[in-house]
Amino acid sequence: MTREDERDWQGYSLAAEGRIAQINVSRGGVPKLPIAEGMVTTLGIEGDYHRDQRHHGGINGALCIYTLEQIAALQAEGHPIAPGSTGENITLAGIAQALLAPGARLALGDEVEAEVVSYTTPCVNITDSFSDGDFTRISQKLHAGESRVYARVLRVGRIATGDTVRVYTVE
Repeated sequence: MTREDERDWQGYSLAAEGRIAQINVSRGGVPKLPIAEGMVTTLGIEGDYHRDQRHHGGINGALCIYTLEQIAALQAEGHPIAPGSTGENITLAGIAQALLAPGARLALGDEVEAEVVSYTTPCVNITDSFSDGDFTRISQKLHAGESRVYARVLRVGRIATGDTVRVYTVE
């Protein structure tokens, strides 16, 4: 994000900087598989589809985001979770999952901007990512700060694995 763009984000301050660890897409369902780069539109990453369009996708669910650190913490608990296995489109590294709360804004690479809209509701489709099958392990209601999030796209563009990510929160 350039200095000129930052003027549009008055009231926000830089909370963290990390990188895109993985970009994930599928023809519908999980796991979502890695791609090196992708075009982000207002409806998400081109080439990514959802079987259940009533509960997934749309403008306010264009991107599903999770962090590599949260995935590693779950792996340390013995869960077979991996990037993309719970359906996230973008796996971030170097960002605390708890910073990704509704209202946070993200600069993804040099072009894309997004705003976190809500926490996701985990569903039965991600059961295989958990050793005990308890997909509610990443429910915001039960484990605050450990849920994936949905974001809407504020500015479209290209992203690539390794791109810098900046998280801005309300001051």
